[in-house]
Order: sequence, then structure tokens, then C-alpha cells
Amino acid sequence: MPKSHGYRRRTRALLKIKQAQGLSSLLREYSPKDRVVIKIDASQVKGMPHRRFNGLVGVVTSVDRRVLTIDVPVGEKIKTVTARKEHVFPLRTA
Repeated sequence: MPKSHGYRRRTRALLKIKQAQGLSSLLREYSPKDRVVIKIDASQVKGMPHRRFNGLVGVVTSVDRRVLTIDVPVGEKIKTVTARKEHVFPLRTA
């Protein structure tokens, strides 16, 4: 059988479903220049960013009806990530 190189390859431990989330995370309003954390919700497949962006902090550049466009610094580059609101949380500052 040929080796699979799928989008969710080797993500069993990374995308393990930990706890159900409430509706408040979906109803939260975001605006451009907000800082957010990408935390992938494995139970929602639509709009899931790639696993390499899990846990990274980025800046929201545009807000659509269901999707956020986020600029994430990776090394010396800035990558643009498109993710649904289920996979994004606001950055909490202490």
C-alpha cells in the first residue's frame, strides 16, 4: 500500500480532542490588528489551518463572515494563514 502524505499526516497526538468548547468562542468579535493564538480544534475540519501553525501568535489582517486572515511570523518570513473562528482565540496578556 502506498504511503499517505495527507494534510493531517502524523497529527494523532497534536490534534487530539481535549475538551468541548462553548459558543462564546464563535460569537467573539475580532477586528484588524488584534493579536490571536491559533489553536486547532480537531473536531472541526473546515477552515483548519496547517498543523505547523498550531500554537503560534499572529495579527488579524482581515475579518470576513466566517474566516479570519492572519499574518504569522515564521522565522524571518511572514506567512498568511486563513482560518475559521473555531481555530482562533484572542491573546491573553498578563
